[in-house]
Amino acid sequence: MKLSLSILNADLACPLAVIQGLADLVDYVHFDVMDGHFVPNLTFGPLLPNALREKIALPFDIHLMVDRPALYAPRFAVRPGDVITFHVEALDPPDAGIEAVRKLGCRVGLSLRPRTPLSLLAPYLDQIDWVLVMSVEPGFGGQSFLPESLERIAQLRRMIGDRPIQIAVDGGLGPENVAEVLRAGAEVIVAGAAIFRAKNPREAALNLWKAAGLPRT
Repeated sequence: MKLSLSILNADLACPLAVIQGLADLVDYVHFDVMDGHFVPNLTFGPLLPNALREKIALPFDIHLMVDRPALYAPRFAVRPGDVITFHVEALDPPDAGIEAVRKLGCRVGLSLRPRTPLSLLAPYLDQIDWVLVMSVEPGFGGQSFLPESLERIAQLRRMIGDRPIQIAVDGGLGPENVAEVLRAGAEVIVAGAAIFRAKNPREAALNLWKAAGLPRT
């Protein structure tokens, strides 16, 4: 398991301190970038992750929930180990988004809404490094996990076959379901509310590892 720390529900008055306090327990930092059009919510743009990029050694996992990923992806400062993910349902054709991210020298990911057919990913599986399965409707943190996501993860794993593509899952993940999500075929767990809405975020992150059967200290 890889754990990606979603900071959407963190205290964004001091994001650097928040991330540094959990850096030894996570593998990525996840940024939910929303434009108020693709989804109704509006969060942060490139300024926040760009300001943090040189101060944090962890790779960044940037999730673009925007209409124009090919336009906005080049505005992010990234490293080779980072990944920028955008949606197949965006207005820009997936090929254009993939090309824009590739030019940045980082990894490229695709995502899709819970009810979008996985078949829309098929033409692009030889061009990407990462698929983000949304197990809630994108746009807001703290939603409940959609149980049908388990079959989608398993189906996606079969579609990917032996391609070197990581499956990440985002939405409603916590100690109660992380193990079954991993068994279904996921490799990266994106967690935010389960950590930051707990009284002790560090203990909550440790509990995720414990629930996955991978205790971490």
